[in-house]
Amino acid sequence: MKNLGKLAGIAIVSVAVLFLTACPPRENIARINRDPGRFAGKEITIAGRVTNSFGAMGSGAFEVDDGTGHLWVFSDGFGLPGRDARVAVTGRIEQGFSFRGHNFATILRETHRRHES
Repeated sequence: MKNLGKLAGIAIVSVAVLFLTACPPRENIARINRDPGRFAGKEITIAGRVTNSFGAMGSGAFEVDDGTGHLWVFSDGFGLPGRDARVAVTGRIEQGFSFRGHNFATILRETHRRHES
């Protein structure tokens, strides 16, 4: 029985470590805007308040402000959050992006369903 308890404890710790290391790092928007090339193609998470959005037919873009800066997020198939919603968004940084007549120097292309609080 003692060994079973130890094995269960080790299993729980191992799963927790794997889960935590699988999460992309959370970055502040000011760091991304200062050097977008450093983050290009990498999966990261940002969190903040939605300040603007537009789109139609299941895709669109929304702007997130985390208190350090603003960054546009392109969402295709994840829907759009409402203005002033607090969100955490995971995706990949892309540069030179164009959508429905709008040009963006740097965007985060959403890759996972976002969390809203």
